[in-house]
Amino acid sequence: MNILVAGGSGFIGTSFINKVFYETDYNICNLDKLTYAASNSFSEEIIKSKRYSFIKKDICDANLINLFEKFNPDIIINFAAESHVDNSINSPKAFLKTNIFGTFNLIQNTSQFLSKQQTKNKMNFKFIQISTDEVFGDLNDSTEIYFDEESNYNPSSPYSATKAAADHLIASWQRTYEFPAIKINCSNNYGPYQNREKLIPLVITNAIQGKKIPIYGNGKQKRDWIFVEDHAEALIKIVKEAKVNSKYNIGARNILTNLDLVKNICQILDKVFPPSKNNFLKQNLQSYYELVIYVKDRPGHDVFYGINPKKIERELNWRPKVSLEQGLTKTIKWYVDMIKKEHQNE
Repeated sequence: MNILVAGGSGFIGTSFINKVFYETDYNICNLDKLTYAASNSFSEEIIKSKRYSFIKKDICDANLINLFEKFNPDIIINFAAESHVDNSINSPKAFLKTNIFGTFNLIQNTSQFLSKQQTKNKMNFKFIQISTDEVFGDLNDSTEIYFDEESNYNPSSPYSATKAAADHLIASWQRTYEFPAIKINCSNNYGPYQNREKLIPLVITNAIQGKKIPIYGNGKQKRDWIFVEDHAEALIKIVKEAKVNSKYNIGARNILTNLDLVKNICQILDKVFPPSKNNFLKQNLQSYYELVIYVKDRPGHDVFYGINPKKIERELNWRPKVSLEQGLTKTIKWYVDMIKKEHQNE
């Protein structure tokens, strides 16, 4: 099987490629323009393998069909996106270009590619669109009914609006042109190699370096967290077993407030890398939690996201393997080691 991964050097795409490479015999083509947020944490074994190829290219570029015809993918999976909500509020244009036009361009080129394929190849082909729970907007804080595959869209930020638009493009092409797609909406991912602008790595790296840990508003916003390797494993299940035109919500049932998340991180970090043994600190701390400050809330900030993953659990027999404490501990240790190495190289 040939899998073309758009945005394969990003945080989630990288985890997916690593898992595909080591757990299957599939051929992988990584299509990525390598923005500032690229993770690109591949081993030499992957980079030098005949099963892996890399093409530096933007999904907005014309004539992607030439690449498709050369690689002849059975699966195209689209991770490529601008994804940081704060950036979308300050500079939304790039989000419209990549998340909407880029997805449209992928769809159009894929459609042209499929029109030239034999019937057998077309029947087995899947285009998998990776989206987010943020497209559904805000849940009522008192509800126990979480987002499922039939939830209405109600995006609140330029980021979520552009991802919602991409989802709608996919759905319309499925209905009008019989486009062979699968749509995925996932909760917040975390893990090693994530860009430091995201909440969990920001908290960890600021704490280690003795910087203030900012919390928007009162910190009571609730989010649903999944370890990135669990997400990647779910996607491999979908590649292998899911039917065209299906859609799945992926979550790990780890719903907690931002404030509680930060408390958990600080408690684990206090054990893994006690402030008393941290030479990067310029102040005496009993706990990293002393660095927390409350800042003005983000405009249009959603209060509550929660994913109901029952469908993928039932139909594909997928369950997350990594608990929140295990995932946070693994992530924290990775960032501690990374920052130590950075300072050694200075």
